[in-house]
Amino acid sequence: MSEKVIKPVPITKENFSRFGDLITTENINPIEINDGYAKRFDEIAKLDTSNKNGKTTISIFSALKRSFPMKIDMMEKHPLGSQAFIPMKETTFLTFVAPEGEIPNLDKIQSFVIPKGKGINYKAGIWHFPLISTEDMNFLVVDRKGSGDNLVIENLEKEKIVLKY
Repeated sequence: MSEKVIKPVPITKENFSRFGDLITTENINPIEINDGYAKRFDEIAKLDTSNKNGKTTISIFSALKRSFPMKIDMMEKHPLGSQAFIPMKETTFLTFVAPEGEIPNLDKIQSFVIPKGKGINYKAGIWHFPLISTEDMNFLVVDRKGSGDNLVIENLEKEKIVLKY
């Protein structure tokens, strides 16, 4: 079996749309609030957490820096809800994804670089590698909490998939 090397590409709303949302204020008209001292940017991600009576929860993930190149040895999906990652300081991070399906389609895997000041929201059922941080830091995570099996893991240890950054 030959090694499959994946190099991340810059993310855009368009190239990530099949997997979820790029969380950004770009090209969104804000609403002025607080007597003009703040702007509110609405509908920057399509959260989906109510399946099977799920509730929306906000957590903080304290992520450790990843080393590259890194072996992709598993992927996971959350079939009952979306999952959003927003860095709590300006940083670049990566995502590694595959389209929705029974198992990850390894011919359709992709990786994206999320630039400073942006976040991502995975659609329910999208395969992804867990959080890939380029530094030790915290992420605000908006997720589904509730009954039902909302975590499916696919073991890829036998595959030779490498993420180079």
